[in-house]
Amino acid sequence: IQGMHCIQPWRQPEGEQPRVRLLGSGAILREVLQAAQHLQQDWGVDCEVWSVTSFSELEREARAVSRWNRLHPTQPQRRSHLQDCLSGDVPVVAATDYVRAWPQLIADHLSAPYVVLGTDGFGRSDTRAALRDFFEVNAQHVSLAALDVLRQRGEVDAAQCQQALAQAGIDPEAPSPWLI
Repeated sequence: IQGMHCIQPWRQPEGEQPRVRLLGSGAILREVLQAAQHLQQDWGVDCEVWSVTSFSELEREARAVSRWNRLHPTQPQRRSHLQDCLSGDVPVVAATDYVRAWPQLIADHLSAPYVVLGTDGFGRSDTRAALRDFFEVNAQHVSLAALDVLRQRGEVDAAQCQQALAQAGIDPEAPSPWLI
């Protein structure tokens, strides 16, 4: 009802291992769960996985809380469900089989780095797996996005990202799906 819930909490106590939060919406949630497993097993990245049922509800409630706080500066400040769930600076990767603009709605309400993967454009694929690969929203691309945001923070090195590209068979020179 509130727009999201945790389906896989952190597996390890906070420590030296890199951490990332993965958000999955709709049918892509299965891909996100596969990515979490891959990140944990192959790269030592601890993942917290959230099922997002409504980006619009999350944004609407976060906007209402922000407005209330602005109009009541002398009152104890409220926190939105989104802020409670995704507080701090742990990177967040959101994947959906809808257009990227939908999960982008919540970006202004997060303090952490936020990466969105979605299906912009028109797919020309014969299977769901091919469509997810075409739009770069499958488990391999979710894993790569997580590793890349961790690389940008200095928590994994570029060689690991390059190795992930090679293992997944991702062509870095392929055209952007929204341009095709």
